[in-house]
Amino acid sequence: MADDLRPSPRHKPVSLFVTCMVDALYPPIGIGVVRILDRLGVPVRFPLGQTCCGQPAFNSGFRADAAAVARQFLRAFADADVIVTPSGSCATMVRHYYPELFAGDPEWRDRAAWAAAITWEFTEYLVDGLGVTDLGAALPPTRVAFHDACHGLRELGLKRQARALVERVAGVTIVEAAGSEQCCGFGGLFAVKMAAVSSAMLKEKLASIEAAEADVIVTGDASCMTQINGGLARRGSPRRAMHVAEFLARGLPD
Repeated sequence: MADDLRPSPRHKPVSLFVTCMVDALYPPIGIGVVRILDRLGVPVRFPLGQTCCGQPAFNSGFRADAAAVARQFLRAFADADVIVTPSGSCATMVRHYYPELFAGDPEWRDRAAWAAAITWEFTEYLVDGLGVTDLGAALPPTRVAFHDACHGLRELGLKRQARALVERVAGVTIVEAAGSEQCCGFGGLFAVKMAAVSSAMLKEKLASIEAAEADVIVTGDASCMTQINGGLARRGSPRRAMHVAEFLARGLPD
């Protein structure tokens, strides 16, 4: 289904797909999403049967394994009205690649198309879905640069959404970093299979971050955040990347 024909997510409860990395490594990101949605009065459900979207297997060419994981996703979210995830990468998998994965499977093809139609990346859901940019957040004076994660930027058109939300946080100044659209080199299993190339890409990304006069780097994917922060830590840099949901939630009043 084309994005402009997707059903409106307004006035519907959200089923949160928290993603593997957030569940295992970064719970504050998921907590931030829930805090923000709660502030907006959006009911949030958390299907306990959720696991992975299947992207690691899919990107590695193991389509049968990816399909098995994707079927579990579709079962877990069978009752969802709207699916929201704090990951452009995972949203891309569901939106663009579930229909491809099940194109020849009549039993699951329609369910995949349905899931694709109701799945939103978090900032996209707020800005494009609900028309919300001002969360009433405030922080001490903070200079923010962005890393535009590849899947979200190139496959979902995500860039302005995070900026629209962050620029409305009182106390924040946006500083555009050179190379904000340049890949960090993570790419899931790419960083393992092509470690030398991944490291070279990260080196260039870190150089652009260090040249920017920013206190924090905001991004929309925990995978990129992990890659960037690992590199910054190894360099002894005090700067860190932060997921946009956690950053915004920190500015909410108690």
